[in-house]
Amino acid sequence: MNILFIGIGKMGLPMATHLKNAGHIVKVRDLNPEQVKLAQLIGIEESSSDEDFNWADWIISSMPNDDAFRSIAKVISEKSNSNAKYIDTSTISIAASAYAANLLGEKNISYLRVAVSGNNHMAQAAKLTVLSSGPSDLYEDAKNLLSCWGEKIYYLGEQEQARLMKLVVNLMIAQTSAMLAEGLTLGRLGNLDWQDMWEVITNSAVGSPIMKAKMVQLGQPMGERDFSPTFTVEQMIKDLSLISQAGKDFGAPLVQTEQTLDWMYQSVNEGDGQLDYAAIIRLLERKAGLSN
Repeated sequence: MNILFIGIGKMGLPMATHLKNAGHIVKVRDLNPEQVKLAQLIGIEESSSDEDFNWADWIISSMPNDDAFRSIAKVISEKSNSNAKYIDTSTISIAASAYAANLLGEKNISYLRVAVSGNNHMAQAAKLTVLSSGPSDLYEDAKNLLSCWGEKIYYLGEQEQARLMKLVVNLMIAQTSAMLAEGLTLGRLGNLDWQDMWEVITNSAVGSPIMKAKMVQLGQPMGERDFSPTFTVEQMIKDLSLISQAGKDFGAPLVQTEQTLDWMYQSVNEGDGQLDYAAIIRLLERKAGLSN
């Protein structure tokens, strides 16, 4: 199939690459010329003509925020014909996605919401969890494409369910970091050994896959633990802000989540914004008077 892929950042480029490796003809667009060069190095062509919006059997986008997504949805509505099939994989608000659905629906452009759960390393390994919602027939048509990104693919409904499910998952990921921050700080204050705590936690009832992944990163001796980012504090603030807004829209009391968001902002203010989101562990340690 012919695929126009718009937005080839840390997630988009490996996803576009997997489509190419599956035998599809892929062209890409991105505002960052360096990302385009990376795509060209692996044999993916840059899209240089608006005719590609109608050349493509599928248009796929991966946008960094609501504003960028709204802009692309508008461009697609203006430049694509009514037979276009569009997949968006961005982490965006439910409101922005619903806006696009209305805009594209006026042009009879088919629109599948696809939220992917996982980081850029999982994208590179084609181990993402793929959450989909939108027209069921469009989902069936897209399944072969979606399977290029991961084996776990879910269809959740006709409207914005995929967007909301992604926010639910990310809420729980963020709260895992908050839980670790409080628990590990308590343990250190009571003279529990750092590595012993990680060993017990990951082999206990709370030893989830994300806990075990964080142990590899952080469960080393105190002087060797690694806060290099799989997903930064600043990126998590974006997601938590979307979650907070969804809570307000639906009337859900997200008290713990709001506290975690505040800790993330404090981490940025204290210089940890580009570290892994688990750096709120460092924040609580500092609050407790412990060395980092």
